[in-house]
Amino acid sequence: MNAIHAIKLAGTALFVAVSFQANAQTSDAAPPADTSAQSAKSQHKADRAANRSLGRKVRNALSKAMGVSASHITVRSAGGAITLQGTVPEAADSQKAEEIAKGVAGVESVKNALSIRPAGT
Repeated sequence: MNAIHAIKLAGTALFVAVSFQANAQTSDAAPPADTSAQSAKSQHKADRAANRSLGRKVRNALSKAMGVSASHITVRSAGGAITLQGTVPEAADSQKAEEIAKGVAGVESVKNALSIRPAGT
């Protein structure tokens, strides 16, 4: 009975020792496959942050501009391309909003999708 117990104990000790050796091996030969997925995900996050920042800069420039009511203008940003959506009371406001957006640093192009809607309607 004592011999069986000693053999079981030795087998368990051998199993534990082999397990630690297997876990301690380095994986230099095969890098993790999701590094490209992680870098793509982090790049996507950086792009979204840059788009939000640029859109915020354009909205601030529009709200600070004299003579342009930015309360009904929505600014969308994608990779330096700005889209102005919404309504303005006069065609001159639409053109002025486009010029202001083009003047913001980082803006590569502006698509003016503003509609003319006279005040009070």
